[in-house]
Amino acid sequence: MHKLMMGLARTLAIVGGIVLSALILLTCASILGRLLNGFFHGDFMQGLAPGFADWAIAIGIGPVNGDFELVEAGVAFAIFCFMPLCQITAGHASVDILANNFSKAVNRFLRMVIEVAFAGVLVLIAWKLGDGMLSKRQYGETTFLLQFPIWWAYGLSFVASLAAAVVGIYMAGVRIYEFLTGRIVIHDGMEASH
Repeated sequence: MHKLMMGLARTLAIVGGIVLSALILLTCASILGRLLNGFFHGDFMQGLAPGFADWAIAIGIGPVNGDFELVEAGVAFAIFCFMPLCQITAGHASVDILANNFSKAVNRFLRMVIEVAFAGVLVLIAWKLGDGMLSKRQYGETTFLLQFPIWWAYGLSFVASLAAAVVGIYMAGVRIYEFLTGRIVIHDGMEASH
């Protein structure tokens, strides 16, 4: 089961990384296009080579239309793609000032409570994203510039958040088992300090 969950988490993280990389390239292209458009509209290019400047503007050199809409939807999706790997590898930030002084049993209890809380929050997020997706689909809302249905972005984020919720539930189960049996199934680095 752990191998399956880890494979799901890694696959989603790779997809999220590809999406995030594409968004970075899109943002760079949009910024470059915006700069070139301003340059071609400027007095220097209009005075030096007005025909070339007008031609460059006419072929569409400028910012990517709707770039912020794509970035908004893509970043939300990428974040949900990274959550399962962060959850299964215990990659969330933690402050261990007090926890380092607690016994192994107390730390196992705290890990269990935190994992159960994380799982609950991830399930709630997936549920509300599912509701939001259905609502946006029902009302036919679209983005302002690109006019693509908003529910598409909700749907992609919902799928990734659902996977995060599944991994969160799995990790909660693992931590409950560890607390009840005293056996460590998935090491998260906290055991080494005792």
